[in-house]
Amino acid sequence: MNDCVCIGVPYYLGEALPERREVEALRLSGIADELQAEWIDIEPDFAAAVDPVVAVNRALAAAIQAQAPKIPVVFANDCTSCLGLVKGLESQAPAILWYDSHGDFNTPETTPSGFLGGMPLAALVGRGNQHLMRGVDLEPVAEADVIVTDVRNLDPEEGFMLRESDVTIYEHLDDLHSAALPDKPLYVHFDTDVVDCAEMPAMSYPEPGGPSLMECIASLKQIVEGGKLAGILFSLWNETLDGSAEAKSATLQLIRALK
Repeated sequence: MNDCVCIGVPYYLGEALPERREVEALRLSGIADELQAEWIDIEPDFAAAVDPVVAVNRALAAAIQAQAPKIPVVFANDCTSCLGLVKGLESQAPAILWYDSHGDFNTPETTPSGFLGGMPLAALVGRGNQHLMRGVDLEPVAEADVIVTDVRNLDPEEGFMLRESDVTIYEHLDDLHSAALPDKPLYVHFDTDVVDCAEMPAMSYPEPGGPSLMECIASLKQIVEGGKLAGILFSLWNETLDGSAEAKSATLQLIRALK
């Protein structure tokens, strides 16, 4: 993949946690050089935003826009950074391809846990947490422009809401690859927990089953070769958990699918 820029987002739900060094580990790995890309880290202005998640996403959007027309390859500690990436690509009005073992389609009204990291896709399409969307001045994405693949853990109300929505849901990568992708630029959101946790350990919320690492690499290669990629975000492992070195290695293999 030519003419991309690597962007580090070393924050977890708006906080810089010293024990979460996954983004730094990728920077030090030299993966940006492998992609023949510059590496930049975002610089949030927390004083200018009421919510730290908004500050992080504003900074990410600004970094993407400053680097246009380069394709952003974003490395983040949680999925809420999708808001800033979509804002950064706003002029392209991208469709979204969401690889994740979870739906991330809860709202404050449906979530059993209150975990914000389980809500960002719902927010992107206008369901819940619209203060975050307003904070980055982003209009909701049409549900019909969203594809979710290989989700295998949905809370009851979340699952009902997702299945009743206009989001396209594929149970397996084979289903995704046999279908036509939207005829528009594509934002790929890749939560590394979509990979079978036997090959991708150190996940905060591991889900057994799912596609193998090699299947996911092949899938990303197919997307890149399709020529529609506008940007991609990798939501990373948890370095505080056992197996983090193996997860880093597996994640680097996924990223190299972009070459």
